[in-house]
Amino acid sequence: MIDLSKPWPFGLTRRRAPWFVLGFVVLIAVLHLLDRPLSAWGQGLPDNVRAVFFWITEWGKSDWILIPTFIAWLVAWLLSLLTRDNLRLALQELAALAGFIFLGVGLPGLVSTLLKRAIGRGRPETWTAETPLSFQSFNWSAYDYQSFPSGHSTTAFAFAAVVAFLWPRAFWPAMLFAAAIAVSRIVVGEHYPTDIIAGALLGLLGAYAVRQLFVSRGWLFAATASGTERRPFAALRTLLVRR
Repeated sequence: MIDLSKPWPFGLTRRRAPWFVLGFVVLIAVLHLLDRPLSAWGQGLPDNVRAVFFWITEWGKSDWILIPTFIAWLVAWLLSLLTRDNLRLALQELAALAGFIFLGVGLPGLVSTLLKRAIGRGRPETWTAETPLSFQSFNWSAYDYQSFPSGHSTTAFAFAAVVAFLWPRAFWPAMLFAAAIAVSRIVVGEHYPTDIIAGALLGLLGAYAVRQLFVSRGWLFAATASGTERRPFAALRTLLVRR
């Protein structure tokens, strides 16, 4: 498992950021050579296999994460204004937890939505031998030209990172589930491999950025000598034990 206590993944620092960006560009350029072959392979799988991936891909939608967490944050925050003592602290902890999940998934997803419309890369269904790369940049309604980066992959990996930050033991199951969602986007014919790689990276970095914001505000996480750590849910645990 990677060291989740570090501020950023992959050894990324401000000093190394330009090299990281250059490496990403080179990686995308190289993987582009596999875009069409892997896309055709995925769409050519047996229908019964693809049916499984059509089910998996639905979990890459953000609604099932964002709507409940926003409601939980709002209710917990409002109730915390009306309560006192340990119950108020428990509600504040719940609000911080729900808010972190909402922002950790929602903000990377928003960036992905804006990027894919600004870039305007054609989805696999638009591919032709004459125009293997096609773009309609800065479009807001042409769904066929909103391929890069993959929004489902962004959501899946942002959520996996958020879950891992909160419960480190869930790191590998969460990442494997996110990877399955990302691969499903190729199999169902919605994205190329480079789209899902970009989406996965955006989701991870976005979740880390939101955690850094929470650390800077002293919300839910704390920077210690050994790295970033989640604060214990002391009031929530006390409340649950009493009941």
